[in-house]
Amino acid sequence: MARPVTARFPPMTSAGDALQPPSPRALLLTVLGLYVRELGGWISVGRLIDLMGCVSVEAQAVRSLVARLKKNGFVVSEKRDGAAGYALSEYGFSVLAEGDQRIFSRAEHQESDWVIAVFSVPESERERRHALRTRLSWLGFATIASGTWVAPSHAAGAAQLVLKRDGLDRYVELFHADHLGFGDLHTLVGQWWDLKGIDARYEEFISAYEPLLARWQQAPEPHEQMEVFADYVRLLTSWRQLPYLDPGLPTGLLPAGWKSVAAAALFARLQAVLEVPARQYATHLD
Repeated sequence: MARPVTARFPPMTSAGDALQPPSPRALLLTVLGLYVRELGGWISVGRLIDLMGCVSVEAQAVRSLVARLKKNGFVVSEKRDGAAGYALSEYGFSVLAEGDQRIFSRAEHQESDWVIAVFSVPESERERRHALRTRLSWLGFATIASGTWVAPSHAAGAAQLVLKRDGLDRYVELFHADHLGFGDLHTLVGQWWDLKGIDARYEEFISAYEPLLARWQQAPEPHEQMEVFADYVRLLTSWRQLPYLDPGLPTGLLPAGWKSVAAAALFARLQAVLEVPARQYATHLD
């Protein structure tokens, strides 16, 4: 089920970037991922425009963004009961399912072994090389040498799925590895990944969304569901950037005071308050 190498999901940022307000494209992907599957894999044009309006994305922008997703094979136009709408493709479902694992199944890792990706892409296929590097970055890999990337071993399963799905597996070999010497692993992982930048992004997330928790200390009232929906979509859109920056290193290799646990706890508390009323609003909107 290979897709065009121009397809890019989810949007990428670097660890050194400051936490930015969610972009319209990122908000759209969140809405599609959260609710379209619950609506049978299809949503009418009108409902999608209404939902995106709740997060201040105008109708014309929605249509333009969806057109790009159609070009990338993520959604297809489809009428149901005479209504124009968009259906998730098989590829779209696959991307969202992989994202669920990254975004909602966060765990502390203790393993001390690694997966190594070794690749070679002909100079005539530069676009494939860029796509491959992008996918590996999404998966938590870092460069250790030209054409050689490393990630904690728990990334192996997702790497096999994603690289094969996107038609990039023919350029790559994956190996399971142990570190036998000679550098200090704490020093090495600090060179391979921007851990200070990633930790700063967690800290920014906490600062940005602690006030939201204070706002919704009490369960939302029914008339507040649209506000809850908008807040939850923005929250999740900001949160889902972080698992694609954080490689999920073994706990023993993380810097002191690493803030991912506090950020994940904040996200979980907000999710517990906002998820159900947001879903009720999105799935019952006329």
